Amino acid sequence: MKRTNRNQKCASGRRLFLLVLLLGVGPGAAVPTAQERTQPVERGPSEAVERARYQINLKLNFDWRTYAGSERVRWINHSDRSTGALYFHLYSNLRVPQPTPASTSNSATLALAESDEPRIEITEVRSTSDNERLTFALDDQGTTLRVNLREAVAPGGSTEVLVSFIGRVPEIDPEETGLTTHVIKQVSAALRGERETRRARDINFHCRGLMLLGTFHPVLAVHDGDEWQRKIEPSVGDIIFNEVADYEVSVEAPSGVMVFTSGTELPSNSEGQTIKTYAGAPLRDFAIVAARGLRVEEAVVGNTTLRSVFLPQHERAGKRVLTAGTNALRIFSSRFGLSPFKTITIAEAPLVAGLGSTEFTGLDVIASAFYVDFDSAAMRNLPEIIREQRPSLEQSLEWTVGHLVAHQWWGAAVGNNPAREAVLDEALSYWSALLYYREVYGNELAATVVDDQLLGVYRVYRTFGGEDMDANRPTREYRNSFQYAAIVSTKGAMMFVELQRLLGEEKFFSALQSYYKANLFEIAEMDDLRGAFIAEAPIEQRRTVARTFNRWLANKRGDEDIAKPDPELAKSLGLPANPGKEKSGERNAFTAFARVGKFFWQQMTRIR
Repeated sequence: MKRTNRNQKCASGRRLFLLVLLLGVGPGAAVPTAQERTQPVERGPSEAVERARYQINLKLNFDWRTYAGSERVRWINHSDRSTGALYFHLYSNLRVPQPTPASTSNSATLALAESDEPRIEITEVRSTSDNERLTFALDDQGTTLRVNLREAVAPGGSTEVLVSFIGRVPEIDPEETGLTTHVIKQVSAALRGERETRRARDINFHCRGLMLLGTFHPVLAVHDGDEWQRKIEPSVGDIIFNEVADYEVSVEAPSGVMVFTSGTELPSNSEGQTIKTYAGAPLRDFAIVAARGLRVEEAVVGNTTLRSVFLPQHERAGKRVLTAGTNALRIFSSRFGLSPFKTITIAEAPLVAGLGSTEFTGLDVIASAFYVDFDSAAMRNLPEIIREQRPSLEQSLEWTVGHLVAHQWWGAAVGNNPAREAVLDEALSYWSALLYYREVYGNELAATVVDDQLLGVYRVYRTFGGEDMDANRPTREYRNSFQYAAIVSTKGAMMFVELQRLLGEEKFFSALQSYYKANLFEIAEMDDLRGAFIAEAPIEQRRTVARTFNRWLANKRGDEDIAKPDPELAKSLGLPANPGKEKSGERNAFTAFARVGKFFWQQMTRIR
């Protein structure tokens, strides 16, 4: 099945949205029947879909933190124009400007900063049709690879190239990954409003004997209509924006190094071999976790195997992750449609402070700092005020598992541009975690979780002088993860709570299932989501549904709809009565740190 041109798809979606909104009716084919709405989304035959394909051979030099690889890439031109070049993203080469110490020269600082970041180098590009070398160039400060083809690819045509590359990742200081460091980072973001930006090293590193390769290979840029989406903008949100593709990846690793990937391991005829092959179709990205001595436990839900990967000393937390992940997979498969992925792995990794979790297709990662066994002797080394937050930390781990599993539907299966419309994956996944709590524990505990995980974040943010903002801005406009969580995640998730209340259970989930089915393996936009809910709503409610989207995403009604600043909390922290009038940089973080209350610490020990 040929992929629909996105420009045509978006234009038709907008026309349907306007017709439904203004006329109160829509084309019959656009609104599924009651029988169709109750059926789960079935997997389609992957061989019937024309999409890009990667065949990758990768050799890991695990102890030296380097790798070498080659990829055979087949690309199909789904646009209406010929193209004479292919564009690939080199996400690992993205650099964020760092402050230069006065005592250090610019050249020395640049060399030091470069050694602290991952790197991909392209060594050769060849055409597979004649094995001739192709010219290539690095653009956009090394983040874009442009491959010049010998012949232009006509609409509907395809081409295949072989790209050889080498890469390396930095060694992360373990001190950057501890629980106390994570909490202090969040306190600093709340008190001082410091700007945070995701770095390539956050998801490509070696630390504590584990290697995470989140963006280890050149990946085709999104080809939107007739244009390549080349620009990568660093922000507090996700940077990976890809179309789906078929993957077959062979990984050679040293003996004893365990490898977990976004794909499913293929059967092998040789025992103990160091080369293993993984496949997945279709995937939006392909990530790798490698380490020695990891533990694995798994469960099967329908046609999907869920795995929990953890260190032996974190067995208790690892088993809790498996239980929560299994429940989430079962609930979401029933409510949204079947998971299209054969394997989903949730692994712990020593993520740096400021990044509590991250997600890839088929592979979710949670910071090892939050795999806490409160009954172990190691907990005695943590500050008492953090040890007192045991219920908060344990709830936050379970919440995060639900949120990450939901990303396999919202972000992986149904794609979106996370830099432009993060609500489509982030907010919808947060709301899905709330659904998990409601179905596992009931409405009473779910109401408590709403306050702890959603409303409370916004209330603390506003208490510390954070400005209410609209929730559908580009992610580069949010200062840090605390503001991002308060605005995008909280306001966006609460919009879905309001839509559910407005439409009722049956119509709400019918709309979500329709949205999922219509945009499976595509790149959705806000009009697609809005149109699905308006199409499902009764005629007399359709304008109200449209206004609900505008109220929560485009307006600044957070204090009215969620929570106002908490004067008692502000007083206990020594903040001014009207914090909005004080510049965040003038606050004394250590004074407030010494006065913090229980509610504040509950928010600061969340996984973000």
